[in-house]
Amino acid sequence: EALAQIGSFVILGEEEHRDKLALFAGINDLRFKKQVVPGDVLELELEVTRMRGAVGKGVGTATVDGTVAVSGELLFALTDKK
Repeated sequence: EALAQIGSFVILGEEEHRDKLALFAGINDLRFKKQVVPGDVLELELEVTRMRGAVGKGVGTATVDGTVAVSGELLFALTDKK
């Protein structure tokens, strides 16, 4: 969920998408590698790898203390706020 939220932040930060609403559309090849527990500090990274019109894809990683907790590909769609 945190990676999806940071993905929305990245996409909506681009000038051409400022008046849009980012919707979570799916995941591909997501791998959970480490359990995250209360008190852990997540470091999130997401790179948008493809944008075609209103549909995009990003690759994200969440780490705890330098160890990968989860990584995978997120899909999203943009729509008007109305």
